[in-house]
Amino acid sequence: MAKTHSQYICQQCGYSQVGWAGRCPNCDTWGSLAETIVEKKSKVKGPRSKVGIKKPVSLSKISSKRTSRISTKISELDRVLGGGLVEGQAVLLAGEPGIGKSTLLLQVADKLSKKNSPFLYVSGEESVGQIKIRANRLGIKNPSLKLSEDIDIDSIIDTIATFKRSTFKGVVIDSIQTMTTGDLSGMAGSVGQVRESAYRVVRVAKENGFPVILVGHVTKEGTVAGPAVLAHMVDTVLWFEGDKRLTLRILRAVKNRFGATDEVGIFSMEDRGLISQSNPEKIFLTKGEKQVAGSSIASIMEGTRPILVEVQSLVVKSNLAYPRRVAQGFDAKRLELLLAVLTKRCGLPLYEYDCFINIAGGIRVDEPAADLAVCMSIASSFFDKALPKGTIAIGEVGLLGDVREVVGQEQRTKEARRIGYTKPITYKQVKFVNQAIRTYLR
Repeated sequence: MAKTHSQYICQQCGYSQVGWAGRCPNCDTWGSLAETIVEKKSKVKGPRSKVGIKKPVSLSKISSKRTSRISTKISELDRVLGGGLVEGQAVLLAGEPGIGKSTLLLQVADKLSKKNSPFLYVSGEESVGQIKIRANRLGIKNPSLKLSEDIDIDSIIDTIATFKRSTFKGVVIDSIQTMTTGDLSGMAGSVGQVRESAYRVVRVAKENGFPVILVGHVTKEGTVAGPAVLAHMVDTVLWFEGDKRLTLRILRAVKNRFGATDEVGIFSMEDRGLISQSNPEKIFLTKGEKQVAGSSIASIMEGTRPILVEVQSLVVKSNLAYPRRVAQGFDAKRLELLLAVLTKRCGLPLYEYDCFINIAGGIRVDEPAADLAVCMSIASSFFDKALPKGTIAIGEVGLLGDVREVVGQEQRTKEARRIGYTKPITYKQVKFVNQAIRTYLR
């Protein structure tokens, strides 16, 4: 058996040295030296691989088979994954601290673990007692859910080996930045430890056909902590986001080898855990039959799903030399552009008014399809007149004041009609914003 040892190798130029140094003496790159396990070269001549040469297979002779899915019983998570987990799939879940990653994964572990089919939840940050407190809050009392507090990845792999491979459902590692291996001398969270720990647990999962979910820390810049190779090593990278002051949570797929990356999952954080929202309009639309001035409905695309949101505006006379423009959930620069269009093309003297925009429900709108809804909301507040009941504004607004078609126009309109908004305001009904204002507000 070949001998191995650890050595610091520069991730930029490949320079290696025995001792540690913060800056590579070869390429002068700071922080690029990472501890890596190095195998001593064998003096035996012949094929490098112990299993021999593998014969390539012709593409035409490979049979096409449908990927079998393991449902997590959480509809919004299955949507983002592409229908569920796949045997041997490695998933990296990242997000801000306190956003609900551990809560979601504890619910997943509970759904997947059944009688005589255990699921292992490993925590390197919390004790099993703390996890038990969360489980009690969520109402989880599954005896097949196994808990472990450990930070030695080799010990965790040995624990996995004690379960029957045919019935073992999977494992959660919370989090990969806390895991270490005794073969490296670096501390937990270092580039070498994170990379080697992830590699070992992913390899075991793929060899034995059970899914593994890794929790990843994030940096202050909003990226996954650790080496970039961590994202390449796994099959799926999920990003959990939301405002911790609100109940809304959004799960996005950044990378997915077994599905699309344009799907999102919408959850609501409640006392009993994260609840899937199959009808997100309940969160984003104000309840009530009465129409109010300054309110309009927009349709945005989250993945392949159109979601209806409410745009709220307040236009009041300003006493300042420079009127205020405040936007929550909407791009402030885009708001300035639309206000300029309303002033120049529609004749609204908004340079004398403070304009406030809010997207209800805590979601952020970044696509131009909401331009027309924002303009109609501002005009509605300016004239203090509500839009007709059942109207929805869908369209991009150009600098000439024209209304443009957006991607998924028919799909958005169809979804709006299903919910009850049967009077769409699109480029088919109006060609310019001033025409829409004259038609629906005057």
